[in-house]
Amino acid sequence: MDLVLNRADYSQVGVTSQKTMKLLPASRHRAAQKVVIGDHDGVVLCFGMKKGEAVAVFKTLPGQKIARLELGGVLNTPQEKIFIAAGSEIRGFTKRGKQFLSFETNLTESIKAMHISGSDLFLSASYIYNHYCDCKDQHYYLSADKINDVICLPVERVPQITPILACQDRVLRVLQGSDVIYEIEVPGPPAVLALHNGNGGNSGEDLLFGTADGKLGLIQITTSKPVHKWEVGNERKRGGILCIDSFDIMGDGVKDLLVGRDDGMVEVYSLDNTEEPVLRFDLALSESVTSIQGGCVGKDGYDEIVVSTYSGWVTGLTTEPVHKESGPGEELKINQEMQSKISSLRNELEHLQYKVLQERENYQQSSQSSKAKSAAPPFSINDKFTLNKDDASYSLILEVQTAIDNVLIQSDVPIDLLDVDKNSAVVSFSSCDSESNDNFLLATYRCQANTTRLELKIRSIEGQYGTLQAYVTPRIQPKTCQVRQYHIRPLSLHQRTHCIDHSRPMNTLTLTGQFSFAEVHSWVVFCLPEVPEKPPAGECVTFHFQNTFLDTQLESVYRKGEGVFKSDNISTISILKDVLSKEATKRKINLNISYEINEVSVRHTLMLIHPKLEYQLLLAKKVQLIDALKELQVHEGNTNFLIPEYRCILEEADHLQEEYKKQPAHLERLYGMITDLFIDKFKFKGTNVKTKVPLLLQILDSYDQNALIAFFDAA
Repeated sequence: MDLVLNRADYSQVGVTSQKTMKLLPASRHRAAQKVVIGDHDGVVLCFGMKKGEAVAVFKTLPGQKIARLELGGVLNTPQEKIFIAAGSEIRGFTKRGKQFLSFETNLTESIKAMHISGSDLFLSASYIYNHYCDCKDQHYYLSADKINDVICLPVERVPQITPILACQDRVLRVLQGSDVIYEIEVPGPPAVLALHNGNGGNSGEDLLFGTADGKLGLIQITTSKPVHKWEVGNERKRGGILCIDSFDIMGDGVKDLLVGRDDGMVEVYSLDNTEEPVLRFDLALSESVTSIQGGCVGKDGYDEIVVSTYSGWVTGLTTEPVHKESGPGEELKINQEMQSKISSLRNELEHLQYKVLQERENYQQSSQSSKAKSAAPPFSINDKFTLNKDDASYSLILEVQTAIDNVLIQSDVPIDLLDVDKNSAVVSFSSCDSESNDNFLLATYRCQANTTRLELKIRSIEGQYGTLQAYVTPRIQPKTCQVRQYHIRPLSLHQRTHCIDHSRPMNTLTLTGQFSFAEVHSWVVFCLPEVPEKPPAGECVTFHFQNTFLDTQLESVYRKGEGVFKSDNISTISILKDVLSKEATKRKINLNISYEINEVSVRHTLMLIHPKLEYQLLLAKKVQLIDALKELQVHEGNTNFLIPEYRCILEEADHLQEEYKKQPAHLERLYGMITDLFIDKFKFKGTNVKTKVPLLLQILDSYDQNALIAFFDAA
């Protein structure tokens, strides 16, 4: 069944956070519902649609940025009370806009996530979870990593209160009181949680999760252990999931899954007979989707998906047809409606133009007066810098509330910029003098009109660390710019994982000295991504990592006065040794460093590099042949005389060239890793073999695995 939805923009508010828009319950089946939304200006707006116009029911005064908006009420009654989280305060409003609750939680951090169930309130700040009942403190938990979302299984359907925390370290933590019953590993950092079918499914225990790298899954949360039901990967390389809802938009009596992503994709999945999700509809909006709800807003009787976007647009994707069949009388009525709508839009446009002129004059006067302060207009940037496991690259996503004019990228470390298909900006590179001013990259992205979101991809080199800076200039007057900084860490291609293969040949680095637990933790944060800024609770901590490029592993175990790091890649140990020594020297801490090198690990790492190197060499060889083969084809008029292998290269020419273009310097990167491995192997033996590197490169040019291993053994 094809789903046809038509877009209608209803209203625009200020910049919005994740999960800050809801539809109030309908007074009767398929009656038009009111929309309630909170924004970064602290304004709560409730509106309904009347004759195609948004009519406000109530609008609050500006205040602190609204981080979450939820609906609540007495259990088993319509959930029509509106609760917002702003700063460390919870406020409650009736559906008419009367404030009935103002609860100061006294949390030291701003509230990031909220869930409401009857008189129970579940809140989380960055690392802290709190449970209140009738505004009285009940339970508390300090998480090992940042909490992205919080939810509770429906208390009316399961025997005990079961809150679940979605944590940045790829774990769902299931709580009972102030304790964790068990942890569930998920395939990416979970960004959002939702009850399946809005009520926990048949058992009341079914929980949906969406991850920051775009995966979707369903887990049954039983009292003793989790039951994984299904998982949808992200083969299409779409954005991270920010919001999920359940609603029967297909009209077949079964609730569908509505999903909103941070790249603007809206998706509808229906569940087939095997309860596996099938994608039935998708639509790309130009900015990230912060909230998604199924209901009926534009007109009675027409179901729709209502979404809010980062810059504050409230948009409906409705089943109401755009072109209505009508008789002669109806046509006249529609024409009159259209004329009055055009007239009101003209009046609104004139009013806005007059207002802009007034504001411009006010700005000129204020900026030219002797008491004028800096009058650069503020603007909001939503940015995300994350490591992609699939291709060992970093995604830098910049989203601005207004159109972007240009973005300047500057880096003081060598990095490669990769092609992004979705990116329509024109890039130009400036020459850099890396020796005198530490500039390795200067690139300018000039955006097309109305571009509010820009996605870049970069690949770094492990061992080379520094700062990447993005200078973002929007299309506003007067010209103003904001700078965002992102750390390229020494082991930048490592990603957190929960278990490693201990049977691999491991090299060990051991540090001892007069350093505190907080100091050694800060060094690990400096070296590796995805480590929480705050030291975890306890006296000792263990983190596991996997290199996304080579699949080598790293285990770090540290406590006050001691740190032990194990890896099957000598280069990883070498980088850690150099960086940790430098950091300790900066703080005048005397370190005792010892290491155990496992010779077998070198061959093991070369075996991991082998398939990647072989593939890249073959790809480069095929790409080199394409032009010559095309010339032969033109000369001969056909390809019948060619052997099948060459015919195949010609058939796949476009695909091969595209793949080669997408991975610039891939071969050089692999050569560099092998060279580093060679130098590091002998560095730990106290031998400098840099003079033998040209010979190594010769062997790599006529690559043979056995010859390479023999060279490593003989050198």
